[in-house]
Amino acid sequence: MTTTATPVAGTPDTLRRRPGLRGLRVLGQGPMFTAAVVVLAALVLVAVLAPVLAPHDPESLDLSASLVGTTGDHFLGTDQSGRDVLSRLIHGARTGLFGPLLVVGVSTLLGTLLGVVAAWRGGWADTVLSRSMDMVFAIPGLLLAILLVAVVGSGMTAPVIAMAVAYTPYVGRLVRSIARQDKARPYIESYRVQGWSGWTICLRHLLPNIAPTVLAQSAMNFGYALMDLAALSFLGFGVQPPTADWGAMINEGQSALQQGAMLPALAPSACIVLAVVAFGIVGEGLADRIAKRER
Repeated sequence: MTTTATPVAGTPDTLRRRPGLRGLRVLGQGPMFTAAVVVLAALVLVAVLAPVLAPHDPESLDLSASLVGTTGDHFLGTDQSGRDVLSRLIHGARTGLFGPLLVVGVSTLLGTLLGVVAAWRGGWADTVLSRSMDMVFAIPGLLLAILLVAVVGSGMTAPVIAMAVAYTPYVGRLVRSIARQDKARPYIESYRVQGWSGWTICLRHLLPNIAPTVLAQSAMNFGYALMDLAALSFLGFGVQPPTADWGAMINEGQSALQQGAMLPALAPSACIVLAVVAFGIVGEGLADRIAKRER
């Protein structure tokens, strides 16, 4: 005669209560959070549809129209080279978002892997990985990017690689901390007793449980990475002219400020501030949501 097992206290079915990604209600954090999500969605849409939305070629020069103010043909005016500021802003959203996306994507994958391995294995593996992350954490990301640019050359590749390396310890230390807490929970031990392998437990249960916290941290890291990459472009180490980039546009607009034209530098500055603030609000909103559900 066969019997059907009934879940009892101490089994994974009753012990695993922590919410995964599906437990997060994205638009339930108030008007500021909703507005930030809308702003980020609009920026992504602008970046994807840049060739369609831009009224002019962002790299087309017209010295006869240098520093023309706002007109019907140039809604935000032109820069010193006669290029349409609005078109360059729209195309600049591509480099402004794509670079941080690569930084956050690579650093989140590496940081999560290192953090989970350090927490799960413990012992010498935890010591080596933790000390390695501390060493990288002690090196300023901008300095690392400048050093790599000096070796590889300016452009997007070197800053993205350097910033991805610099941001990995932020994610790794966070993942290690929360993974160690989860590892001590009863549901992990119950899966071990049933004979599940460590990698299976991590992939099917541990990672989904810590994913919301990692997502919140990644959202805030995205804003920081955007600001860092824009600073490198402003200093001349990142995206190079004539490619449209918000940081490079601010650098190019400095001389226009002396001639009384503020929009070539002010418009990209406003875009950077708006994007960084929006990512910060979304990250904080997700973190608050997670904290409330944990209480």
